[in-house]
Amino acid sequence: MKEINKEEIILASGSPRRKELMAQAGISFKIHVADIDESKVDPGMAPQDYVCLLSRTKAQAVAVNYPDAWTIGADTIVAVDNTILGKPAGHRQAAAMLSQLNNREHNVFTAFTIIRPKSNDLVTKAINTRVRFKALSNDEINWYAATGEPYDKAGGYGIQGIGAFLVKEISGSYTNVVGLPVCELIDALASLGAISFKETK
Repeated sequence: MKEINKEEIILASGSPRRKELMAQAGISFKIHVADIDESKVDPGMAPQDYVCLLSRTKAQAVAVNYPDAWTIGADTIVAVDNTILGKPAGHRQAAAMLSQLNNREHNVFTAFTIIRPKSNDLVTKAINTRVRFKALSNDEINWYAATGEPYDKAGGYGIQGIGAFLVKEISGSYTNVVGLPVCELIDALASLGAISFKETK
């Protein structure tokens, strides 16, 4: 695939979904997973502020190792009634989260931060996608929770996996729900000069 990078890009995430989306977009990158303690971030913050802070913290933790590169940190959360739903630890938590989302709309926020220490560039942006679940039976909720797919997913479901059957409609970016708003990320990288679509000789 033809790549669009002008300079080195570091993805401060171990998410296989973000890795796949970045690769699909034609971006060449290295992975350096951010080692931060997310429990120190106040979950009582407004969802958009929370996700922005986490993306920025992840990017900053990795960027110190790559002053000349562009480092991207990202975080995704699900929020219902302004309450943040994290990643369920097991079947019971997953079923409880799915019940909260059942037959109603919720918000998926993904924030990304792009940093290059060399030029003091720092951009943080949060994207919101509204997602509506269909009316789920208790059997459907328990069956999906038992698949194990919810356990490493914000809000307890994966729209790009088995969990696609839960979603009746979305308003906004699909890739944002998967874990990275590709359109907005590409625009931000291009505006910073980190990528270019011009042919080079």
